[in-house]
Amino acid sequence: MQYSKLGRSGVEVSRVCLGSMTWGIQNTQQEADKQIEYALDQGINFIDTAELYPVPPSGDKYGDTERIIGNWLAANGSRRKDIILASKIAGPGLSYIRDGQKITGESVIQAVDASLQRLQTDYIDLFQLHWPNRVSPHFAKHWPGQVTFSKASASKETQQMLEILQALDDCVKAGKIRFCGLSDDTPWGINTYLKLSDQYALPRMVSIQNEFSLLHAKDWPYLIENCIQEDVAYLPWSPLAGGALSGKYLNNQRPQGSRWTLEQRNGIFRDTAATHAATAKYVDIAKAHQLNPAQLALAWCDQVDGVTSTIIGATNMQQLADNIQAFSTPLAEDVLDAIAGVFKEYPVPF
Repeated sequence: MQYSKLGRSGVEVSRVCLGSMTWGIQNTQQEADKQIEYALDQGINFIDTAELYPVPPSGDKYGDTERIIGNWLAANGSRRKDIILASKIAGPGLSYIRDGQKITGESVIQAVDASLQRLQTDYIDLFQLHWPNRVSPHFAKHWPGQVTFSKASASKETQQMLEILQALDDCVKAGKIRFCGLSDDTPWGINTYLKLSDQYALPRMVSIQNEFSLLHAKDWPYLIENCIQEDVAYLPWSPLAGGALSGKYLNNQRPQGSRWTLEQRNGIFRDTAATHAATAKYVDIAKAHQLNPAQLALAWCDQVDGVTSTIIGATNMQQLADNIQAFSTPLAEDVLDAIAGVFKEYPVPF
């Protein structure tokens, strides 16, 4: 297993981060336990979760993934030190999480305390803002005209960010969290937080996790350049585009229990003609080089300059083993050239 620095935190994290959003719906406590133990045995030290999980989110299941991790930690207390544990506070829009209100300083304190209780731990290594208070160009809102940036008030947004940072600072000083980061944000979001940190001597955002894959690489090059130059760790989530890049949804297939058979909060927005056309070509490349299509996509993600650690997920142990193996098999130049050809043909499939 290879490791990288988590931004300016100084912490070394594995190039593979174990995602957990299926635990509680697609995976049981026992299955999650096995995934954690297997991942640790493979050298993975980075686990990502969120108060929102499992996904698809619901008021009935809200917080269950953290509870599952907490149960494992309670039974394996001596191994807490082996894990860099990341969680997230949900942004606005869900009525069953703080009445759907925006993130405030007060809600940061509430969310940290609630996550600590569910996780049965004294501290969270990386506490992230799951999505910003303002509307951001994520979750299929990246097309021109989907977000009207000119209608936002920069001064109002900046004041909210300052309040959030001050609350995060309180949590750091109390020993409840070690570091903080962003998710589903933009260069303006990153840089505004960094300016506020410098101006008011507040904690620095050390990371950002955004969706990034062969089918959704809009963060390259501008946001990733920003991360490299400002030493902010870049953590891709959904590197298989919700499982699409495994090829399992081609030809209108919907394997039982798979992600696309479950109700989605934002709909199955990755399900487009271009997605299937691009995926079919990536699958052909994988087969031509005797590679697993999912491993091809994950290995490609890992070799992108600026990527710190890629968040993977699995619903069974074979998937998990295969996905982890992808990170020890660098792609040859002829494979990368073939991938680049398809990428140029389908740069924005969804």
